[in-house]
Amino acid sequence: MAARAPTNPMPTPATVARTLAEALPYLRAYHGRTIVVRFGGRAMTDPALKQTFARDVALLRLVGMKPIVVHGGGWRIDDLLAKLGIAVRRHDGVRITDERTLNVVEMALDELNQELTGLVNQHGGRAVGVNGQDGRFIRARRLAPAAGPGGSRVDLGHVGEVEAIDTELVALLLSRGFVPVVMPLGVDEAGTALHINSDRLAGALARALAAEKLVLMTNESGIVDRQGRPAWILTAREAEGLLADGTVPPERAPRVAAAIDAVRSGVRSVHLIDGGVPSALLLEVLTADGVGTAIRSDDGPHFLDDSRAYLLSPQGDAA
Repeated sequence: MAARAPTNPMPTPATVARTLAEALPYLRAYHGRTIVVRFGGRAMTDPALKQTFARDVALLRLVGMKPIVVHGGGWRIDDLLAKLGIAVRRHDGVRITDERTLNVVEMALDELNQELTGLVNQHGGRAVGVNGQDGRFIRARRLAPAAGPGGSRVDLGHVGEVEAIDTELVALLLSRGFVPVVMPLGVDEAGTALHINSDRLAGALARALAAEKLVLMTNESGIVDRQGRPAWILTAREAEGLLADGTVPPERAPRVAAAIDAVRSGVRSVHLIDGGVPSALLLEVLTADGVGTAIRSDDGPHFLDDSRAYLLSPQGDAA
């Protein structure tokens, strides 16, 4: 009986060497730099993708980068609420969070945080789970009541937005070689916990730390241009143009707008990537092709453009 050809043939030594060589300029450029990663979507619900993500975070730390993970967990919160017989109420996509619901939010996020922290540690990282109530380092304010039907107002409960971030705790952890894994919880002036959108928290943290990168893991690939082709690098001005003419679909517009705000507030680049791609984080940070869209500041020259242009050109090592 003839042997069956392998469906996923092993890469040749030359291919492996070429891939490692391609990563070198990125390893050098981002050594010692802060990278904030918002972890969510399919990658959180798939055990294999979660394991791979944790390994990749540990690898980035071990090669000298300073990753910070901010995780979501909306699906787990809703699942736990259902098991406890608590109705899930939303208004304009925001979960209405009364005191009882807040207790469940904290339970679900704490469970996810411990799991992710443990996985990073299993792969040789030194992860530490934190939330905004630790040292009150994430100060938040409660969202104002939202407009409801007939001119009424809807109280969203314990839902907040970032007011200020004291970066001392995170900076201390990073300086000692730890990987902070941050729950999206803040605290108001009265000491009350508030649930914060993880995308917005990751953006605020990246701005406060003047991070090199903010990586937003989503369930979708990057942005396409007006011809429907993948746009792997956009300046903030170019991304604004795609927003203005409707090329960016409405459901993705808030995240793209937030990315533009981040790069105009000190973050060097923001990456929108599909977390359903195995090792999406490594592929985006350490290869010329990437797996999504990078939005960068309008000013140049810029390492991201220059290195990818070189590596993908005829004279480049990865050509």
